[in-house]
Amino acid sequence: MPTPRPTAPRRTRAFVILALVVVAIALGIYVWQQLRPEPQPQQWGWRQAGMTVPVRVASAVREDLDVRLKALGTVTPINTVTVRSRVDGELVRVAFQEGQFVNVGDLLAEIDPAHYRIGVARAEGQQAQNLAELENARIELERYRELREKGYVSAQDLSNLEARVRQYDARRQTDKAAVDEARLQLQYTRVVAPVSGRVGLRSVDVGNLVSANSGEGLVTITQMAPISVLFTIPENELPAVIDAVRNDPDLAVEAWDREERQVLATGTLASLDNRIDPATGTLRLRAVFDNEDRRLFPNQFVNVQLLVRSVNTVVIPNAAIQFGSLGPYVFVIDAENKAQPRDISTGAADGDRVAVSQGLEPGERVVLEGLDRLREGSEVLVVEDADADAGVDNDNGDGDGENPVDAAPAPAGNG
Repeated sequence: MPTPRPTAPRRTRAFVILALVVVAIALGIYVWQQLRPEPQPQQWGWRQAGMTVPVRVASAVREDLDVRLKALGTVTPINTVTVRSRVDGELVRVAFQEGQFVNVGDLLAEIDPAHYRIGVARAEGQQAQNLAELENARIELERYRELREKGYVSAQDLSNLEARVRQYDARRQTDKAAVDEARLQLQYTRVVAPVSGRVGLRSVDVGNLVSANSGEGLVTITQMAPISVLFTIPENELPAVIDAVRNDPDLAVEAWDREERQVLATGTLASLDNRIDPATGTLRLRAVFDNEDRRLFPNQFVNVQLLVRSVNTVVIPNAAIQFGSLGPYVFVIDAENKAQPRDISTGAADGDRVAVSQGLEPGERVVLEGLDRLREGSEVLVVEDADADAGVDNDNGDGDGENPVDAAPAPAGNG
Protein backbone atom coordinates (compact mmCIF):
# COMPACT_ATOMS: atom_id res chain seq x y z
CA MET A 1 0.00 0.00 0.00
CA PRO A 2 1.57 3.40 -1.10
CA THR A 3 2.51 6.04 1.52
CA PRO A 4 0.80 9.56 1.07
CA ARG A 5 3.22 12.35 0.03
CA PRO A 6 3.63 15.27 2.45
CA THR A 7 1.95 18.69 1.38
CA ALA A 8 3.58 21.02 3.92
CA PRO A 9 6.68 21.86 1.77
CA ARG A 10 4.42 22.89 -1.16
CA ARG A 11 2.42 25.35 1.02
CA THR A 12 5.62 26.84 2.39
CA ARG A 13 7.01 27.48 -1.10
CA ALA A 14 3.72 29.16 -2.28
CA PHE A 15 3.69 31.47 0.71
CA VAL A 16 7.31 32.48 0.11
CA ILE A 17 6.62 33.26 -3.57
CA LEU A 18 3.58 35.44 -2.71
CA ALA A 19 5.55 37.38 -0.12
CA LEU A 20 8.31 38.07 -2.66
CA VAL A 21 5.76 39.40 -5.20
CA VAL A 22 4.25 41.82 -2.65
CA VAL A 23 7.69 43.10 -1.66
CA ALA A 24 8.63 43.62 -5.32
CA ILE A 25 5.46 45.68 -5.98
CA ALA A 26 5.99 47.86 -2.92
CA LEU A 27 9.63 48.45 -3.93
CA GLY A 28 8.55 49.48 -7.45
CA ILE A 29 6.05 52.03 -6.15
CA TYR A 30 8.67 53.54 -3.84
CA VAL A 31 11.21 53.88 -6.64
CA TRP A 32 8.59 55.51 -9.01
CA GLN A 33 7.68 58.12 -6.39
CA GLN A 34 11.33 58.99 -5.86
CA LEU A 35 12.13 59.37 -9.55
CA ARG A 36 8.97 61.24 -10.89
CA PRO A 37 9.41 64.98 -11.77
CA GLU A 38 8.17 67.70 -9.41
CA PRO A 39 4.72 69.17 -10.44
CA GLN A 40 4.82 72.74 -11.76
CA PRO A 41 2.38 75.32 -10.33
CA GLN A 42 -0.53 76.32 -12.64
CA GLN A 43 -0.21 79.69 -14.31
CA TRP A 44 -3.75 81.12 -14.03
CA GLY A 45 -2.97 84.77 -13.54
CA TRP A 46 -6.22 85.99 -11.96
CA ARG A 47 -6.22 83.02 -9.53
CA GLN A 48 -3.04 84.12 -7.88
CA ALA A 49 -3.03 86.76 -5.23
CA GLY A 50 -2.53 90.29 -6.50
CA MET A 51 -3.59 89.51 -10.12
CA THR A 52 -6.44 91.41 -11.82
CA VAL A 53 -9.73 89.79 -12.85
CA PRO A 54 -11.35 90.89 -16.13
CA VAL A 55 -15.01 91.81 -15.56
CA ARG A 56 -17.89 93.63 -17.14
CA VAL A 57 -19.81 96.16 -15.13
CA ALA A 58 -22.96 98.29 -15.25
CA SER A 59 -23.88 101.42 -13.35
CA ALA A 60 -26.83 101.65 -11.01
CA VAL A 61 -29.22 104.35 -12.25
CA ARG A 62 -32.32 106.01 -10.86
CA GLU A 63 -35.21 105.79 -13.32
CA ASP A 64 -38.88 104.87 -13.67
CA LEU A 65 -39.54 101.16 -13.41
CA ASP A 66 -42.84 99.61 -14.44
CA VAL A 67 -44.34 97.36 -11.77
CA ARG A 68 -46.18 94.49 -13.44
CA LEU A 69 -48.16 91.56 -12.14
CA LYS A 70 -47.55 88.32 -14.02
CA ALA A 71 -50.12 85.58 -14.41
CA LEU A 72 -51.08 82.69 -16.66
CA GLY A 73 -54.13 83.48 -18.79
CA THR A 74 -56.47 81.78 -21.24
CA VAL A 75 -57.71 83.43 -24.42
CA THR A 76 -61.51 83.47 -24.16
CA PRO A 77 -63.86 84.74 -26.88
CA ILE A 78 -66.29 87.45 -25.83
CA ASN A 79 -69.02 85.69 -27.83
CA THR A 80 -69.25 82.02 -28.79
CA VAL A 81 -72.52 80.92 -30.39
CA THR A 82 -73.75 77.46 -31.35
CA VAL A 83 -75.94 78.05 -34.38
CA ARG A 84 -79.10 75.91 -34.30
CA SER A 85 -82.08 75.70 -36.60
CA ARG A 86 -85.29 77.18 -35.17
CA VAL A 87 -87.54 75.09 -37.42
CA ASP A 88 -87.74 71.45 -38.49
CA GLY A 89 -87.00 70.37 -42.02
CA GLU A 90 -84.48 69.18 -44.57
CA LEU A 91 -81.16 71.01 -44.85
CA VAL A 92 -81.02 72.03 -48.52
CA ARG A 93 -78.07 74.43 -48.53
CA VAL A 94 -74.88 75.22 -46.62
CA ALA A 95 -73.64 78.70 -47.52
CA PHE A 96 -70.32 78.87 -45.62
CA GLN A 97 -66.86 77.36 -45.77
CA GLU A 98 -65.42 75.81 -42.63
CA GLY A 99 -63.08 78.28 -40.94
CA GLN A 100 -64.55 81.23 -42.83
CA PHE A 101 -65.03 84.65 -41.24
CA VAL A 102 -68.65 85.81 -41.36
CA ASN A 103 -70.48 89.00 -40.40
CA VAL A 104 -73.74 89.47 -38.56
CA GLY A 105 -76.63 88.58 -40.86
CA ASP A 106 -74.64 86.51 -43.37
CA LEU A 107 -76.51 83.44 -44.65
CA LEU A 108 -75.14 80.22 -43.19
CA ALA A 109 -77.66 77.54 -44.18
CA GLU A 110 -81.16 77.11 -45.57
CA ILE A 111 -83.95 74.72 -44.53
CA ASP A 112 -86.52 73.54 -47.11
CA PRO A 113 -89.07 76.44 -47.06
CA ALA A 114 -91.92 74.78 -49.03
CA HIS A 115 -93.91 73.69 -45.97
CA TYR A 116 -93.62 77.10 -44.34
CA ARG A 117 -94.68 78.96 -47.50
CA ILE A 118 -97.85 76.91 -47.45
CA GLY A 119 -98.38 77.90 -43.84
CA VAL A 120 -98.05 81.58 -44.75
CA ALA A 121 -100.58 81.19 -47.57
CA ARG A 122 -103.05 79.43 -45.25
CA ALA A 123 -102.75 82.14 -42.60
CA GLU A 124 -103.16 84.93 -45.15
CA GLY A 125 -106.25 83.22 -46.62
CA GLN A 126 -107.88 82.92 -43.22
CA GLN A 127 -107.07 86.54 -42.54
CA ALA A 128 -108.66 87.68 -45.83
CA GLN A 129 -111.85 85.71 -45.10
CA ASN A 130 -112.24 87.21 -41.64
CA LEU A 131 -111.53 90.71 -42.91
CA ALA A 132 -114.34 90.32 -45.46
CA GLU A 133 -116.74 89.25 -42.70
CA LEU A 134 -115.65 92.21 -40.60
CA GLU A 135 -116.25 94.63 -43.43
CA ASN A 136 -119.71 93.17 -44.09
CA ALA A 137 -120.60 93.42 -40.40
CA ARG A 138 -119.55 97.07 -40.27
CA ILE A 139 -121.70 97.94 -43.31
CA GLU A 140 -124.67 96.14 -41.74
CA LEU A 141 -124.09 98.00 -38.47
CA GLU A 142 -124.30 101.39 -40.21
CA ARG A 143 -127.60 100.39 -41.80
CA TYR A 144 -129.00 99.17 -38.45
CA ARG A 145 -128.12 102.47 -36.82
CA GLU A 146 -130.11 104.36 -39.48
CA LEU A 147 -133.06 102.02 -39.06
CA ARG A 148 -132.87 102.34 -35.29
CA GLU A 149 -133.24 106.10 -35.54
CA LYS A 150 -136.45 105.56 -37.56
CA GLY A 151 -137.68 102.89 -35.15
CA TYR A 152 -137.60 99.99 -37.56
CA VAL A 153 -135.22 97.76 -35.49
CA SER A 154 -135.01 97.14 -31.80
CA ALA A 155 -132.20 98.26 -29.53
CA GLN A 156 -131.41 94.62 -28.81
CA ASP A 157 -130.76 93.84 -32.48
CA LEU A 158 -128.47 96.85 -32.75
CA SER A 159 -126.52 95.79 -29.64
CA ASN A 160 -126.10 92.25 -30.95
CA LEU A 161 -124.71 93.53 -34.24
CA GLU A 162 -122.29 95.88 -32.48
CA ALA A 163 -121.00 92.93 -30.41
CA ARG A 164 -120.52 90.85 -33.55
CA VAL A 165 -118.46 93.66 -35.14
CA ARG A 166 -116.23 93.78 -32.08
CA GLN A 167 -115.83 90.00 -32.27
CA TYR A 168 -114.79 90.18 -35.93
CA ASP A 169 -112.34 93.00 -35.10
CA ALA A 170 -110.70 90.88 -32.38
CA ARG A 171 -110.48 88.01 -34.85
CA ARG A 172 -108.71 90.38 -37.24
CA GLN A 173 -105.94 90.91 -34.68
CA THR A 174 -105.65 87.15 -34.13
CA ASP A 175 -105.39 86.57 -37.87
CA LYS A 176 -102.67 89.23 -38.16
CA ALA A 177 -100.65 87.50 -35.41
CA ALA A 178 -101.08 84.14 -37.18
CA VAL A 179 -99.80 85.60 -40.45
CA ASP A 180 -96.84 87.20 -38.70
CA GLU A 181 -95.99 83.88 -37.02
CA ALA A 182 -96.18 81.97 -40.31
CA ARG A 183 -93.94 84.52 -42.01
CA LEU A 184 -91.50 84.32 -39.10
CA GLN A 185 -91.33 80.53 -39.41
CA LEU A 186 -90.61 80.96 -43.11
CA GLN A 187 -87.88 83.47 -42.29
CA TYR A 188 -86.31 80.98 -39.88
CA THR A 189 -85.65 78.63 -42.79
CA ARG A 190 -82.77 80.97 -43.62
CA VAL A 191 -80.17 80.47 -40.89
CA VAL A 192 -78.04 83.62 -40.55
CA ALA A 193 -75.01 84.49 -38.43
CA PRO A 194 -76.03 86.03 -35.08
CA VAL A 195 -72.51 87.41 -34.44
CA SER A 196 -69.40 88.18 -36.45
CA GLY A 197 -66.54 85.73 -36.16
CA ARG A 198 -64.95 82.55 -37.44
CA VAL A 199 -67.14 79.51 -38.13
CA GLY A 200 -65.93 76.10 -37.05
CA LEU A 201 -66.48 72.67 -38.54
CA ARG A 202 -70.07 71.98 -39.55
CA SER A 203 -71.98 69.25 -37.76
CA VAL A 204 -74.68 68.49 -40.37
CA ASP A 205 -74.41 67.95 -44.12
CA VAL A 206 -76.87 68.86 -46.84
CA GLY A 207 -79.78 66.40 -47.15
CA ASN A 208 -80.11 65.64 -43.44
CA LEU A 209 -83.25 66.41 -41.48
CA VAL A 210 -82.65 68.91 -38.72
CA SER A 211 -84.76 69.57 -35.65
CA ALA A 212 -85.50 72.87 -34.03
CA ASN A 213 -83.05 73.74 -31.25
CA SER A 214 -81.16 70.45 -31.51
CA GLY A 215 -78.36 70.18 -28.97
CA GLU A 216 -75.57 69.60 -31.46
CA GLY A 217 -76.44 72.54 -33.71
CA LEU A 218 -75.27 73.23 -37.24
CA VAL A 219 -71.97 75.02 -36.53
CA THR A 220 -70.31 77.26 -33.95
CA ILE A 221 -69.21 80.87 -34.45
CA THR A 222 -66.44 82.32 -32.32
CA GLN A 223 -65.84 86.04 -32.16
CA MET A 224 -62.16 86.70 -32.87
CA ALA A 225 -61.93 90.48 -32.69
CA PRO A 226 -62.09 91.89 -30.14
CA ILE A 227 -61.18 88.98 -27.90
CA SER A 228 -60.53 88.65 -24.18
CA VAL A 229 -58.05 86.92 -21.87
CA LEU A 230 -59.09 85.55 -18.49
CA PHE A 231 -56.40 85.37 -15.80
CA THR A 232 -56.19 85.21 -12.02
CA ILE A 233 -54.20 87.09 -9.39
CA PRO A 234 -53.59 86.19 -5.73
CA GLU A 235 -55.87 87.96 -3.28
CA ASN A 236 -52.91 89.66 -1.57
CA GLU A 237 -52.26 91.58 -4.82
CA LEU A 238 -55.86 92.75 -5.12
CA PRO A 239 -55.43 96.04 -3.16
CA ALA A 240 -52.68 97.17 -5.54
CA VAL A 241 -54.88 96.41 -8.55
CA ILE A 242 -57.89 98.22 -7.05
CA ASP A 243 -55.78 101.31 -6.36
CA ALA A 244 -54.38 101.21 -9.89
CA VAL A 245 -57.87 100.90 -11.41
CA ARG A 246 -59.04 103.92 -9.42
CA ASN A 247 -56.21 105.99 -10.85
CA ASP A 248 -56.51 104.58 -14.38
CA PRO A 249 -59.57 102.50 -15.36
CA ASP A 250 -57.82 101.38 -18.57
CA LEU A 251 -54.75 99.61 -17.21
CA ALA A 252 -52.40 98.28 -19.89
CA VAL A 253 -52.18 94.50 -20.25
CA GLU A 254 -49.71 92.57 -22.40
CA ALA A 255 -50.16 89.00 -23.64
CA TRP A 256 -46.84 87.15 -24.14
CA ASP A 257 -46.14 83.76 -25.66
CA ARG A 258 -45.36 80.76 -23.47
CA GLU A 259 -41.61 81.37 -23.48
CA GLU A 260 -42.15 85.08 -22.66
CA ARG A 261 -40.02 86.06 -25.62
CA GLN A 262 -42.56 87.90 -27.74
CA VAL A 263 -45.52 90.18 -27.07
CA LEU A 264 -48.54 88.79 -28.91
CA ALA A 265 -50.96 91.62 -28.21
CA THR A 266 -51.49 94.70 -26.06
CA GLY A 267 -54.88 95.51 -24.56
CA THR A 268 -56.60 96.97 -21.51
CA LEU A 269 -58.08 95.62 -18.30
CA ALA A 270 -61.85 95.34 -18.79
CA SER A 271 -63.29 93.98 -15.54
CA LEU A 272 -62.71 92.23 -12.23
CA ASP A 273 -64.82 89.37 -10.93
CA ASN A 274 -67.15 90.13 -8.01
CA ARG A 275 -65.75 87.55 -5.62
CA ILE A 276 -62.57 85.69 -4.65
CA ASP A 277 -62.47 81.95 -5.19
CA PRO A 278 -62.18 80.53 -1.64
CA ALA A 279 -60.67 77.27 -2.93
CA THR A 280 -57.66 78.95 -4.56
CA GLY A 281 -57.60 82.40 -2.95
CA THR A 282 -57.49 84.08 -6.36
CA LEU A 283 -59.59 86.62 -8.25
CA ARG A 284 -60.41 86.39 -11.94
CA LEU A 285 -59.81 89.35 -14.25
CA ARG A 286 -60.67 89.93 -17.89
CA ALA A 287 -58.54 91.89 -20.35
CA VAL A 288 -59.73 92.85 -23.83
CA PHE A 289 -57.54 92.95 -26.96
CA ASP A 290 -58.37 94.28 -30.43
CA ASN A 291 -56.74 91.21 -32.01
CA GLU A 292 -57.02 92.63 -35.51
CA ASP A 293 -54.05 90.51 -36.61
CA ARG A 294 -55.67 87.34 -35.14
CA ARG A 295 -52.55 86.43 -33.14
CA LEU A 296 -54.66 85.42 -30.14
CA PHE A 297 -56.65 82.24 -30.63
CA PRO A 298 -59.48 80.90 -28.44
CA ASN A 299 -58.33 78.62 -25.56
CA GLN A 300 -54.69 79.60 -26.16
CA PHE A 301 -52.53 79.84 -23.02
CA VAL A 302 -50.60 83.11 -22.69
CA ASN A 303 -48.48 84.85 -20.09
CA VAL A 304 -50.19 88.01 -18.92
CA GLN A 305 -48.40 91.10 -17.62
CA LEU A 306 -50.61 93.73 -15.96
CA LEU A 307 -49.04 97.16 -15.56
CA VAL A 308 -49.97 98.29 -12.05
CA ARG A 309 -47.84 101.39 -11.60
CA SER A 310 -44.47 103.01 -12.27
CA VAL A 311 -41.98 103.81 -9.50
CA ASN A 312 -38.86 105.94 -9.52
CA THR A 313 -36.08 103.86 -7.96
CA VAL A 314 -32.49 102.65 -8.27
CA VAL A 315 -32.28 100.01 -11.00
CA ILE A 316 -29.59 97.47 -11.93
CA PRO A 317 -29.49 94.54 -14.36
CA ASN A 318 -30.76 91.26 -12.96
CA ALA A 319 -27.51 89.51 -14.00
CA ALA A 320 -25.56 91.41 -11.34
CA ILE A 321 -27.48 89.93 -8.40
CA GLN A 322 -26.05 86.96 -6.50
CA PHE A 323 -27.71 85.01 -3.69
CA GLY A 324 -25.99 83.93 -0.51
CA SER A 325 -26.99 82.57 2.87
CA LEU A 326 -27.88 86.09 4.06
CA GLY A 327 -29.84 87.04 0.96
CA PRO A 328 -29.08 88.88 -2.31
CA TYR A 329 -25.81 90.72 -2.79
CA VAL A 330 -23.73 92.32 -5.54
CA PHE A 331 -20.05 93.01 -6.15
CA VAL A 332 -19.45 96.76 -6.23
CA ILE A 333 -16.32 98.21 -7.89
CA ASP A 334 -14.80 100.97 -5.80
CA ALA A 335 -12.62 103.87 -6.89
CA GLU A 336 -9.50 101.68 -6.70
CA ASN A 337 -11.00 99.11 -9.08
CA LYS A 338 -11.43 96.54 -6.34
CA ALA A 339 -14.49 94.35 -5.90
CA GLN A 340 -16.38 94.55 -2.64
CA PRO A 341 -19.47 92.39 -1.87
CA ARG A 342 -22.49 94.32 -0.62
CA ASP A 343 -25.85 93.12 0.67
CA ILE A 344 -28.87 94.68 -1.04
CA SER A 345 -32.67 94.60 -0.82
CA THR A 346 -34.47 94.07 -4.10
CA GLY A 347 -37.95 95.11 -5.16
CA ALA A 348 -40.02 94.87 -8.30
CA ALA A 349 -38.57 93.57 -11.56
CA ASP A 350 -39.36 94.44 -15.16
CA GLY A 351 -37.71 92.22 -17.75
CA ASP A 352 -33.97 92.11 -17.00
CA ARG A 353 -34.09 95.15 -14.69
CA VAL A 354 -34.52 94.95 -10.92
CA ALA A 355 -35.27 97.69 -8.41
CA VAL A 356 -32.88 98.02 -5.46
CA SER A 357 -34.52 99.55 -2.41
CA GLN A 358 -31.46 99.45 -0.13
CA GLY A 359 -27.72 98.97 -0.52
CA LEU A 360 -26.86 100.91 -3.67
CA GLU A 361 -26.66 104.51 -4.77
CA PRO A 362 -27.04 105.80 -8.33
CA GLY A 363 -23.74 105.77 -10.22
CA GLU A 364 -22.16 102.86 -8.36
CA ARG A 365 -20.75 100.14 -10.59
CA VAL A 366 -21.78 96.52 -10.15
CA VAL A 367 -20.20 93.46 -11.77
CA LEU A 368 -22.15 91.65 -14.47
CA GLU A 369 -19.66 89.06 -15.74
CA GLY A 370 -16.65 87.46 -14.11
CA LEU A 371 -18.42 86.99 -10.79
CA ASP A 372 -17.20 83.43 -10.28
CA ARG A 373 -13.57 84.64 -10.17
CA LEU A 374 -14.09 87.42 -7.64
CA ARG A 375 -13.22 87.49 -3.96
CA GLU A 376 -13.54 90.35 -1.50
CA GLY A 377 -10.90 92.91 -2.38
CA SER A 378 -10.06 91.37 -5.77
CA GLU A 379 -8.49 93.84 -8.18
CA VAL A 380 -10.46 93.99 -11.42
CA LEU A 381 -9.96 95.08 -14.99
CA VAL A 382 -13.12 96.60 -16.43
CA VAL A 383 -13.43 95.22 -19.94
CA GLU A 384 -16.55 96.99 -21.11
CA ASP A 385 -19.19 99.17 -19.48
CA ALA A 386 -22.85 98.44 -20.21
CA ASP A 387 -25.94 100.52 -19.61
CA ALA A 388 -27.88 99.34 -16.61
CA ASP A 389 -31.08 99.00 -18.55
CA ALA A 390 -29.51 97.35 -21.57
CA GLY A 391 -28.01 94.28 -19.94
CA VAL A 392 -24.76 92.76 -21.19
CA ASP A 393 -23.68 92.51 -24.80
CA ASN A 394 -21.73 89.33 -25.46
CA ASP A 395 -19.99 90.86 -28.46
CA ASN A 396 -16.77 92.73 -27.77
CA GLY A 397 -17.21 94.93 -30.82
CA ASP A 398 -15.05 93.05 -33.29
CA GLY A 399 -18.03 91.31 -34.87
CA ASP A 400 -17.00 87.79 -34.00
CA GLY A 401 -19.42 87.52 -31.07
CA GLU A 402 -16.61 86.40 -28.71
CA ASN A 403 -16.77 87.39 -25.08
CA PRO A 404 -13.35 88.69 -23.92
CA VAL A 405 -14.03 87.50 -20.36
CA ASP A 406 -15.03 84.02 -21.44
CA ALA A 407 -12.17 83.91 -23.96
CA ALA A 408 -9.63 83.76 -21.14
CA PRO A 409 -8.20 80.28 -20.44
CA ALA A 410 -10.45 78.25 -18.19
CA PRO A 411 -8.81 77.37 -14.86
CA ALA A 412 -8.44 73.81 -13.72
CA GLY A 413 -9.61 72.58 -10.37
CA ASN A 414 -12.46 73.94 -8.28
CA GLY A 415 -11.21 77.54 -7.83
